[in-house]
Amino acid sequence: MLGNERAVRLCLGCIYLLFACGCSATIEGHLSYDAEASNALANYSQAGDVAPVLDPSIMRQGSTYFAFSTDVGSAPTISHLPIRCSQDKVNWSACGAVFPGGVPAWIAGNVPGLTGLWAPDISYFNGLYHVYYCGSTLGSNRSVIGLATNTTLDPADPSYQWVDRGPVLASNPGDDFNAIDPNILVDSDNSVWLTYGSYWTGIKQRQIDPQTGMLLGSNSRRYDLATRPGVPNNPIEGASMVRHGGYYYLFVSVDYCCQATLAQDNYKEAMGRSTSVHGPFVDEAGTPMLNGGGTVLLEGNAAWNAPGGGTAYVDASSGESLLIFHVQNLSEGGAPYQWVKTLDWVNDWPVIGD
Repeated sequence: MLGNERAVRLCLGCIYLLFACGCSATIEGHLSYDAEASNALANYSQAGDVAPVLDPSIMRQGSTYFAFSTDVGSAPTISHLPIRCSQDKVNWSACGAVFPGGVPAWIAGNVPGLTGLWAPDISYFNGLYHVYYCGSTLGSNRSVIGLATNTTLDPADPSYQWVDRGPVLASNPGDDFNAIDPNILVDSDNSVWLTYGSYWTGIKQRQIDPQTGMLLGSNSRRYDLATRPGVPNNPIEGASMVRHGGYYYLFVSVDYCCQATLAQDNYKEAMGRSTSVHGPFVDEAGTPMLNGGGTVLLEGNAAWNAPGGGTAYVDASSGESLLIFHVQNLSEGGAPYQWVKTLDWVNDWPVIGD
């Protein structure tokens, strides 16, 4: 989800995310490829308020789908973490923001220079909707993951109110991880797991107390889930995890997105699976994700480039499986558009559907 270098500038209709490491496209390590990885972007069917969108996550309440995304734009704003709504996953409209009155003061105090919030992840447990989100600045792992909760996603409900719950996890210069790109998995035993991380030493996991939404004090263990040894700068981030059947599936964004020169962009959405929520995760070729593995499900084509920042979602009641993500529209200079695709399951592996 565009990682620790997530500085967004909206300029003359073009979106550029400038990575502070100054890196260009790099070798891909041990990735494998789904045969349909580029064909999955052949047809765009979204309509309405679908751009600019970065790092979306999705959840259904009743008959409405709600998509949450990163702050995008260069103009100052007091409204943060925009929300979009749809009845059909195709036609989308703006329906508010998590923080319409500005960034919570505690975040600005912990991350000097912060101008926006990134990568909100929507989940539901303990009778509340939880949005985990992050704050950071360009080229730094001085980062925080925060939490906001609500009793409903419906802005017309009289009880609708996002409540800031404060910090969940932080990283600082000298740490071997970056506290951004949060994602929640609620397991079948109602245990709650936070997956996070960008660059540095890769994707991590901590257990969450379902009563408070904070880190579980009785389990301080950090689990390592995926990294890319031997690939310069360890370009892996934007993880999400779902359970389907007897497996856990870890989706990640790999390589580079949205640099000043679009030709350098080679962002991709990849995944692996495990029989344990803690891994080890392996791709379809059998390569461990801790050894740089990952089967690429999405890669760019001549019209749409650098797909990633995705969040997988399996509807707990209907079983519907989705992947929501962003892709650069090359006909608009790389402007990031929201995509929603179904996930089909073939031989216990996810395949991009319609």
